[in-house]
Amino acid sequence: MARPRLPMRKIRDVLRLTAEGMSSRKIAASLSIGATTVVDCLHRARTAGVGWPPPEDMTDEALEARLFPVSTAVAQAKARRPMPEWASIHRELKRPGVTLLLLWEEYHGRHPDGLRYSRFCEIYQEWKHRLTPTMRQTHIAGERMFVDYSGKKPHLVNPTTGELIPVELFVAVLGASNLTFAEATWTQSLADWTGSHARAFAYFGGVTELTVSDNLKSGITKACFYEPQVNRTYRDMARHYGTTILPARPRKPKDKSKVEVGVQVVGRWILAKLRNRTFFSLAELNDAIRELLTQLNDRVTRHLGTSRRALFDQIERAALKRLPTEPYVFSQWKECRVGIDYHVEVKPYFYSVSYTLLREKMWVRYTETTVEVFHRDNRVAAHPRVPANGRKHSTLPEHMPSSHRRFADWTLESIKRQAGEVGPNTSALVDIILRERPHPEQGFRSCIGIIRLAKIYGRPRLDAACERALDVGTRSYTSVKSILQNSLDRKRPAKAADGPAIVHSNIRGRDYYH
Repeated sequence: MARPRLPMRKIRDVLRLTAEGMSSRKIAASLSIGATTVVDCLHRARTAGVGWPPPEDMTDEALEARLFPVSTAVAQAKARRPMPEWASIHRELKRPGVTLLLLWEEYHGRHPDGLRYSRFCEIYQEWKHRLTPTMRQTHIAGERMFVDYSGKKPHLVNPTTGELIPVELFVAVLGASNLTFAEATWTQSLADWTGSHARAFAYFGGVTELTVSDNLKSGITKACFYEPQVNRTYRDMARHYGTTILPARPRKPKDKSKVEVGVQVVGRWILAKLRNRTFFSLAELNDAIRELLTQLNDRVTRHLGTSRRALFDQIERAALKRLPTEPYVFSQWKECRVGIDYHVEVKPYFYSVSYTLLREKMWVRYTETTVEVFHRDNRVAAHPRVPANGRKHSTLPEHMPSSHRRFADWTLESIKRQAGEVGPNTSALVDIILRERPHPEQGFRSCIGIIRLAKIYGRPRLDAACERALDVGTRSYTSVKSILQNSLDRKRPAKAADGPAIVHSNIRGRDYYH
């Protein structure tokens, strides 16, 4: 490897100190260079006829050309040596598996007298560092999508009051091609956040391996340098599309520099153009954004000489994973504990699980139409979502213990209705039992047992037995059943005679108190 050439500043110092009479050894020690280097420099100066001081108009470039002339053969070889198209090399490096060594081998196969590999790499690195910061990173096609919200917000106008309503601007950028997606949403809530991801994937027509996001509270439960925690709904959305959420490190904007620049570009080429337009609805605003977004992606960039759309079609479209066949349905997750009534709460409604899971911790996944309950990542229950005007409990019979299941179809109204169908005495006795029992279930069981006696003894006998039970003051299933078993319903109880049972001078009559 050739020794690096001395800076022209030190070469001028060698010539100056030599003219002042200093020896080569002392010059080398003074300038911290080798003595042979000083000798070589003086030899070149004598050969080129350069002394001290040089002409005032001789620049460093002119002095270097005099001291280190390029031979005609070398100059001609350099002139004949074809240079690669560096923009094309840069684009090819974005393809999966493509390396500089592979590209150099292809170049060398076409041009055997061309650049050697080391020089090829040096010139490429020099060319790449002349690009803008947005193009310095090398991203593999189909590998990453960067997402974030813009700090500058567009506005809607309330058509009634004229009030300005700020809305959010979501931006997504593909790593390799810089193809950009943008849309306005009402909020940064979890539903809007995941919905914008779904629409971005649909716009790109595919899914990237990784999704690099900001540490937005809607999506990232805990921002951490080492182990960030992703919201379960956000993770569920990523699993549906087959991508992986990779949160940027806290306070490390370079981790998502693509979308940082993408937000600036959207601000300049979309928001700035819409600044004097008035929008009264979110759909109207998004239509305008979509039109300008097409122009942005079709615009030819100054550095690479091609558009984002053309670059996407050329290197990134084929590298994206396919979209899932079914669209993503937004769902939320909630951790809760099973109550003593074997139901979990999704406010303000309750959904049953197996009674064997009392007081266990559960994860509940709910959408607009379904509620699913998971225990240790196993689904243990699924319910249709209770409508807004429906009952507050959704209970499946298989979740109930046998003692509860037996009476699941019985309600207060159904018990009273069936008692009335037996007869007026049965209806009266059932009403009294339901009022007097300390717990409703105790009354339910007694009443159900009494009503079911009609299947054995018939309705007329049961109603007569209830009449006798009312007369003697009994209020239980066992009493009514005993009356029927002993055929007491067919015997009328003796009524008390008029007047007091005992007549005696010491017994006061009712007239005594008036």
